[in-house]
Amino acid sequence: MIICRIRERVSSFSEMISQLNYLALSSVVSEKPFTMQNPRFVWLKIRCLSTSRHTHDLKLSLTDSTQSPTFPIANRISRLARSEAQDALFDYLHSTRSFHFTDAEHISKNSPFFLQKILSRIENEQDVARSISKFLRYNPINEFEPFFESLGLNPSEFSSLLPRNLMFLSDDHIMLENFHILCNYGIPRSKMGKMYKEGKDIFEYDYGVLASKLRAYENLGLSRSTIIKLVICCPLLLIGGVNSEFIKVLEKLKGLGIENDWIGGYLSGKSTYNWNRMLGTMEFLDKVGYSEGKMGILFKSNPPLLFEGSGKQIYVLVGRLIKLGLKMDEVSSLFFQNPQILSGKCAKNLEQAVCFLFEIGMEVEDIANIVSSHMQFLSSYSLKAPRSVLRSLKIGRDSLCQIIKDDPLKLLSLASRSKKNSIDQFSCQNPSKYLEKTSFLLRLGYVENSDEMTKALKQFRGRGDQLQERFDCLVQAGLDCNVVSSMIKQVPSMLNQTKDVLEKKIDCLRNCLGYPLESVVAFPSYLCYDMERINLRFSMYVWLRERGAAKPTLSLSTILACSDARFVKYFVDVHPEGPAMWESIKKSSPSS
Repeated sequence: MIICRIRERVSSFSEMISQLNYLALSSVVSEKPFTMQNPRFVWLKIRCLSTSRHTHDLKLSLTDSTQSPTFPIANRISRLARSEAQDALFDYLHSTRSFHFTDAEHISKNSPFFLQKILSRIENEQDVARSISKFLRYNPINEFEPFFESLGLNPSEFSSLLPRNLMFLSDDHIMLENFHILCNYGIPRSKMGKMYKEGKDIFEYDYGVLASKLRAYENLGLSRSTIIKLVICCPLLLIGGVNSEFIKVLEKLKGLGIENDWIGGYLSGKSTYNWNRMLGTMEFLDKVGYSEGKMGILFKSNPPLLFEGSGKQIYVLVGRLIKLGLKMDEVSSLFFQNPQILSGKCAKNLEQAVCFLFEIGMEVEDIANIVSSHMQFLSSYSLKAPRSVLRSLKIGRDSLCQIIKDDPLKLLSLASRSKKNSIDQFSCQNPSKYLEKTSFLLRLGYVENSDEMTKALKQFRGRGDQLQERFDCLVQAGLDCNVVSSMIKQVPSMLNQTKDVLEKKIDCLRNCLGYPLESVVAFPSYLCYDMERINLRFSMYVWLRERGAAKPTLSLSTILACSDARFVKYFVDVHPEGPAMWESIKKSSPSS
């Protein structure tokens, strides 16, 4: 009786194996390798389980195979096998399908998911290249899959983009033509997936249309590198005519003294941009009283203000101030008086301060009064959490609230993350002057509360508005805002001179010495030398140059930075009449 039951079970098990083997050997490999419909995959699974003692265990394994598939080769693929697979795919695309060499190479090296899918269908682990070549010979692939993947898209992203009735890329010659136009223009292939997903119409233009659209943006005065960045982050610019809102933004920036290609330095392929909102931001600043010159300086010193969120930050900040009870004209006045609050860091600090005051229970009206009268102070420092401050002071919320209402500047010493000693060193005697100076340094790019900031506070002389005036003077002379910031960080003492002195030295450089303004970028210390030294040394140098005794293009540093003894040796004694001329020049100097 027992023997009969055992025979029945063995018989049923053998029959199941036999049927599955028959299906595996008589079927073609399915296009869905990860399901039970793939007989070859099931057959491989059954072979691994053929030594199982219980039919129940076999059934569980078959069920699991439909839910969590395994890859015979892909899970343990070596670098050599991956390289062989890439070579086999390249050879198929280039030699068999006549793809251009560059296209075939890029696709084969940038479609790992597709290669993994192919590797899961082959059995010979010893000769991957030959197995894949054989598979591709008898199993035509959907070429759009590795193509889209090589453009930077994941399978989940391009599955809905696959053409329904096409398998070969060459069948969609219009798409390929536009793809090659973008390649030849300089757009990276790996960035085109985003363009295809967001603006598929770009790849459906008739011959010559896409090239004409790119030329239309070049006609606006944009360089090719800027256009490449633009169309990567905003593919919709290439759909329809030239974007009118974008043109208005360029025109507005040009009116602010900002060149077209300036925007190219701040565009990010990970962001999208709302040109209409940017335009609205500039119009809003115009309404609140910003002149074109000040607005241009604002955007040059704080590019994220315009590009991060397309100017949304300004509207958010305005909304929060209005919720406090401030009127629009009051907000406009505050912006005009404290332009630094529009920077990302200052706006964050201001929001943090308002939240701090709300948390300790201060009334909205009192918060509005403190914000309107101490906005520069509140936007200059990041604060600790109220709980931390209350714990360290060992007082209640009401007590802290009353202390701050009596003297809002107490918030600086009680809650600021800055080291108290460094703050007191500069701010105790004149807090407003200190805050103006730190606000200016923040706009230059100094990190709040850093050692570099502390050192700079000691080096700069003058009020914050005076330092800003001197900074603006250099920008208005024709230097880029970012370049001026870099120069100041190299030589902070250059701003310790009045605006009139700086203008006189720049005028002397251009009109008297004949040097271009850009020469001061390489040697910012020129602006620190007194006019007497400049006039004396360059008068002697010009005299030598006219007589062919000196090179015609010596740098500013070569003439000004050397010691008096070295100057006499190389710029006076090199000519027989040099010493006499040098004495004559010194005697004619106004100081003598």
